[in-house]
Amino acid sequence: MTGRKKATRKPKDVTPRFGIGEWFGNRVAELTAADRQYFAMEQSKKKKERDQQPCPFKSSQGTGVCTKSGGVCSLRLYAHRQDETTGQVVGEAVAGTVGGLRVTCPYRFHEGLEVFRWVGAHLLGDDNPLLVGEVGFLEAAATTDSKGGDDVGRFDMIIVSNKTAIDAPMEWCAVEIQAVYFSGDAMSREFTAFADTNVNHVVFPAGRRRPDYRSSGPKRLMPQLQIKVPTLRRWGKKMAVVVDRAFFDSIGEMDRVADISNADIAWFIVRFDEMPGEKRSRMVLDEVRLTTLERSVEGLTGGKPVPKPEFERRIASKATSAPTRAEADATGAEIPEEVPEEN
Repeated sequence: MTGRKKATRKPKDVTPRFGIGEWFGNRVAELTAADRQYFAMEQSKKKKERDQQPCPFKSSQGTGVCTKSGGVCSLRLYAHRQDETTGQVVGEAVAGTVGGLRVTCPYRFHEGLEVFRWVGAHLLGDDNPLLVGEVGFLEAAATTDSKGGDDVGRFDMIIVSNKTAIDAPMEWCAVEIQAVYFSGDAMSREFTAFADTNVNHVVFPAGRRRPDYRSSGPKRLMPQLQIKVPTLRRWGKKMAVVVDRAFFDSIGEMDRVADISNADIAWFIVRFDEMPGEKRSRMVLDEVRLTTLERSVEGLTGGKPVPKPEFERRIASKATSAPTRAEADATGAEIPEEVPEEN
């Protein structure tokens, strides 16, 4: 027997996969093998037995504690490479925009509170605004079973200008931050892979998963905008929406407006600059897109209605094999019914 390590078995599917991009605020590729093993082993413990990990993004001083299960701040796309010397299967970040970070924790956008300064500067003319979180704006009506008055709708964050003159109307705007959910295999498979003491590299993702922009955009963000923006519009106030570049690029095209006075929503789109040897990526403002609620909803819907003749052709192609109600009663054939989606 020789002292050579057994080569890692090459997975059958080596198409790029999404894995951990940032872990407890750190770029996975820049962590030491010992750090990755430590983080991974912690996830095998019961939640109450795990060491508390700091979240560098929860406050400007970086003194907050991470409360996100697993501590994964973002995902990224990894390509497969097999090391010629060791035979180990290594994961390498895909080059270019497609290999960029996809934020999965909303606190990732709180880095240095910079995003609130950007919003304040663009919408209020104040780059040092006050931050007021979780402000209720919808109250439950009284019913047979409730006296009402409870908050049933809140703004995530309100930023208020410090430059408002005494006795002048308050200058403020609302901020909605949206990270992306993911679908597919749980992160536990990645934790198991990184916990291996023989692994001293970034592993090619063990699980198959993807950012779920349909759940994050049309199903989560769009209803929030449809509920909140009409009230803001009546009050003469604006909504800022913060997303990363990959999230925004997943949205359908939406018309711009040239001036903030004609906009309901200002999209603040960020990207993450990465310097070799640095554990943390730096969030920077990539673009501000001004648009209306209606155009935002169209973009989030992510599709255009087919022409009526095409839709009727599709009906006809299915109608040839569809049973009538009488035929279904006589033969027991099933008629498709709408089934609510599970949450």
